[in-house]
Amino acid sequence: MAKIKKDPQLLHILHARHHDPFAYLGLHQDGSQYVLRTFQPYADKVWLETTSGWQALQRNHESGLFEWRGNEPPPVPCRIRLEENGHSWETHDVYTFWTGLSTDELYLFGEGRLKQAYRTFGAHLCEQQGVHGVRFVVWAPNAERVSVVGNFNRWDGRIHPMRVHGSSGVWEIFIPGLTTSDLYKFEIRNRQSGQVFAKTDPYGFSFEQRPGTAARVTAYGHYAWQDNTWLEQRAKADWLHAPFNCYEVHLGSWRRNAQGHFLNYRELAHELVPYVQEMGYTHIELLPVSEHPLNESWGYQTTGYFGVTNRFGSPDDLRYFIDCCHQAGIGVLLDWVPGHFPKDDWALARFDGSALFEHEDPRLGEHQDWGTYIFNYGRNEVRNFLLASAYYWLSEFHIDGLRVDAVASMIYLDYSRKAGEWLPNRHGGRENLEAIDFLRQLNVMVHEDFPGALTIAEESTAWPMVSRPVYLGGLGFSMKWNMGWMNDTLAYFANDSIHRRYHHDKLTFGQIYAYSENFVLPFSHDEVVHGKHSLLDKMPGDSWQKFANLRLLITYQMTISGKKLNFMGNEFGQGREWNVNASLDWQLLERHWHKGVQRLNQDLSHLYRQLPALYELDFDPHGFEWIDCSDSDQSIINYLRRARDGSFVLVLLNFTPVLRSGYRIGVPTAGHYREIFNSDAEYYGGSNQGNGNGLQSEAQAWMGHMQSLVVTLPPLGGVIITLD
Repeated sequence: MAKIKKDPQLLHILHARHHDPFAYLGLHQDGSQYVLRTFQPYADKVWLETTSGWQALQRNHESGLFEWRGNEPPPVPCRIRLEENGHSWETHDVYTFWTGLSTDELYLFGEGRLKQAYRTFGAHLCEQQGVHGVRFVVWAPNAERVSVVGNFNRWDGRIHPMRVHGSSGVWEIFIPGLTTSDLYKFEIRNRQSGQVFAKTDPYGFSFEQRPGTAARVTAYGHYAWQDNTWLEQRAKADWLHAPFNCYEVHLGSWRRNAQGHFLNYRELAHELVPYVQEMGYTHIELLPVSEHPLNESWGYQTTGYFGVTNRFGSPDDLRYFIDCCHQAGIGVLLDWVPGHFPKDDWALARFDGSALFEHEDPRLGEHQDWGTYIFNYGRNEVRNFLLASAYYWLSEFHIDGLRVDAVASMIYLDYSRKAGEWLPNRHGGRENLEAIDFLRQLNVMVHEDFPGALTIAEESTAWPMVSRPVYLGGLGFSMKWNMGWMNDTLAYFANDSIHRRYHHDKLTFGQIYAYSENFVLPFSHDEVVHGKHSLLDKMPGDSWQKFANLRLLITYQMTISGKKLNFMGNEFGQGREWNVNASLDWQLLERHWHKGVQRLNQDLSHLYRQLPALYELDFDPHGFEWIDCSDSDQSIINYLRRARDGSFVLVLLNFTPVLRSGYRIGVPTAGHYREIFNSDAEYYGGSNQGNGNGLQSEAQAWMGHMQSLVVTLPPLGGVIITLD
């Protein structure tokens, strides 16, 4: 007994400091004998099943070290029986299982090229050596010891210390008998400081309900997808020339039940999907549904990059929602956040006691604006983590694309920083070269492995070629949000109509750069919070003018070059700012003006999809032509939108509350024209001024055209006119 007490390996086991517990625990050959050691601090007695029956182990230390010796090896993996307080049960000794990791997995992960790393790392139900259980794998290269702790071992880090795979920093263990819903974390002892702390699984698929932070063992989904037709069509689709009208949604506040609680994914499938289909949207963009602890972060403070938030149900429930979208002909985009992560001490922050996923130097590693950490994109394993996350959502949930948040904060080292608060790159510049390489790698992977899937950048600067292919020197995104157009447009509409003549350039300037990128025109959630007011409340004038302006704003967005995105509530004139903790004010639809705004959005959405001239050449200057952009005195603009076959529509917009009768515009072709849409229609809440009787062109040259029309422009109204 005294000799064993002095055994340094035993002391490391007892104090949970052993770097390689498999070298001491489990079955080993000692000369001509075999020895099995197991550490069971809560057991009173332990037996081993041998070829000759059950044999008792000797307690060699009062803390719970049991040992067996024999001349013949027992069957492997070794089966043991434990007794505690008169109760006994059987299991297999953890330290007699072989490794389940391959050298190829470890090599590819170290290279940053293990695209399905989520199938290697984390917790996985599996069968190992004929025994069912869970394999745990985690990356923690600066740990002295890593253990799995959970409700199955009293959260005691002494019981299940893991094996490390050489210099890879990858730790692994297989624990038999565990099943779904078992809660777990990784307990880590840092090599330098000796500090011990518990961390949730970076690759966890599911987590316990808040405020708990443990990961939950979750089986791979066995959902029976019904969207093969959708995926086949998506792979062949010409998205560059297809309609794209996206409804941006926060699932927790779109609508709640009568008790004020969240709708779950399946309820949303039966309420949100029919609504989006009826309204005519082509896509839904979900604010992040990856797990996050704080509602008020809207999902952008992600702690579970592979975890479906359980606020609304299980991973298979989310699959059901997405499947229903696809069967209804609706694409699903996911807001994805590779730009930063929160400082919660139980999550990714200083994961193994060092700046593992982030940078040590705060001039590189912290976002001061958001109080978050920045990923270290130059580290292969970190880049692999993010690439695998993207792959996971696209592969396992059939997501149709990723909207990448805050790209500008990733590609600029001096983003929102003063002089002296940032470090230049190796060339002395402010570009984050590692982040740029990561984004290019991400976009190449998505477009190669998921044909037809989109990547969309929220990028607010003049960085060139964001939405151009990597092989041409671009970042490789499919599309980019046009923040300049959005800011100019909302700034213009904020002016009282009498002053708009002095700001006419805000309507016209965007066409100078409109085709330099594949632009999406967004009125997103960011524009209706934090004192910015709702879209309706941004509009000047009395109530009539506010609603007329809002209808005109949407008409302008839906007819100018670029794909479309609107945040929920915009489509019916939500009056107050968005509140993440409450449902939208659906009761407003009982009022005529709000109902009118909704009808306008619905009709415009369907009309947009029916008229190729409004979407086919969104990214091509041949799809747009000014009729007149210079009538600043009357605050009027007119333009043509063309389809690939040469067909066109006329769009006429009057930004003052003055009725303009007898207004002449040039047209490219002689013939009879018809007004097919009018934002001032009484049906939408307007004054019903327009061109209902049709229009015949006249052979009078005007605005560079040999033919012209004399039209009526409704007050604060927009009309769409086609050639019969």
